[in-house]
Amino acid sequence: MARRARGGSAELEALDLGHLALFVGMRVNALVLEQVHAAGFPGLRQGHGYVVQHLLEGARTISELAELLGVTQQAASKTVAELRTLGIVEAAPSEDARTRRIRLSERGHAAVDTTRAIRAELETRFRRSQGARVIDETRRVLAAVLESLGGAETVRRRRVREPR
Repeated sequence: MARRARGGSAELEALDLGHLALFVGMRVNALVLEQVHAAGFPGLRQGHGYVVQHLLEGARTISELAELLGVTQQAASKTVAELRTLGIVEAAPSEDARTRRIRLSERGHAAVDTTRAIRAELETRFRRSQGARVIDETRRVLAAVLESLGGAETVRRRRVREPR
């Protein structure tokens, strides 16, 4: 039976590494979204990032996105429609008139830049509060654990999928 946390970092340190890393990631993502919304990109949600990551390399079709995301074309189309409404994606030129491609818009690139800047600010905050050596070692350990679990290549190839 799991122990109930009563407060303090000792209780948190009793969590297994997987849960602790998950909860840190969830909290960082929540803070990033709050700041992204405040920076002029309301409506964006974490799930949109799974599409955006595949558009960083260039224009794609809905079919390509669906395959990369491991979802149906209908699901990919729905997310793309949301991103189009938010001004994050736009139609891209295509050599074949039968094929519709989408790409990140100027606003989409600005959202990516804003998100990266917010994450960099958080990283600086962590380095100040915990020390650069500790943060570097934590990163090294987490990367090694991810590698040992067989998940590193998925991250390297941008094949991380939204949890179901």
